[in-house]
Amino acid sequence: MKKKKFKLSSLFIGICFLFFLTMFSFSLYNIIKWNIDARKTNEQIDNLKTITKIEEVKDNENTEIIGENIDYANPYWDYIKYDLINVNFDELLEQNDETVAWIQVKGTNINYPVVRASNNDYYLTHSFNKYYNEAGWVFMDYRNTGNEKNTIIYAHARLDKTMFGSLKTVISDDWLNDTSNYVVKLSTPTENTLWQVFSVYHIPTTNDYLYTDFYTDEEFNNFTNMLINRSIYNFNTTVDSNDRILTLSTCYRNDEKVVLHAKLIKREARN
Repeated sequence: MKKKKFKLSSLFIGICFLFFLTMFSFSLYNIIKWNIDARKTNEQIDNLKTITKIEEVKDNENTEIIGENIDYANPYWDYIKYDLINVNFDELLEQNDETVAWIQVKGTNINYPVVRASNNDYYLTHSFNKYYNEAGWVFMDYRNTGNEKNTIIYAHARLDKTMFGSLKTVISDDWLNDTSNYVVKLSTPTENTLWQVFSVYHIPTTNDYLYTDFYTDEEFNNFTNMLINRSIYNFNTTVDSNDRILTLSTCYRNDEKVVLHAKLIKREARN
């Protein structure tokens, strides 16, 4: 009887050992793979920033100010003074013909080219060079092909703060206490634009903020009111049916998202 118990005990210990060894091996594999993906992503980021010419440009005769009828007490007038960025897309398009923009978000590490595929899955597991990489890339919603009311951009929240890993910063006191952070700059092959932040929050995963276009002005106004009311901070910024908005979305935790919304306040057509 004792011998039988000893055998059962040894078998149990052996099974537990194999289980934990398997779990350890799997975790080690994932850590190694994550670091390889991170290294390749950082190498690509460094290369893209080296080959891409980005310059700040002053307002000129082509600059269109959106919403000039806004009251002068509104913080809008503090942000309209910011320079646009102008990006040379020649090298970027040569490397990836799905490049559609370059984005900069003040107070974060977000300073990348943006791509767009025919679906919202491809760039979750592919890098800018289109090689398989689970770090993914910054990508625009495939539905944004023209003048939709809501332009949506996604990326993974990487632990090393690459891609949208630093977007979580926008719900921190440090970011919110610096009012100079409340702008997003976007350059595309056809225009350069400036956007004023009006809402930031984290929320259980939902798709109710991911609509790109709307049937009526009332529908759009109800939508933007929802976004403003959801914000953890009052930016004292109004949005109406004449506005276009920009949405940035990434994971906060496994079952939550962190989101930033901004409205278009200035643009300049490119020659």
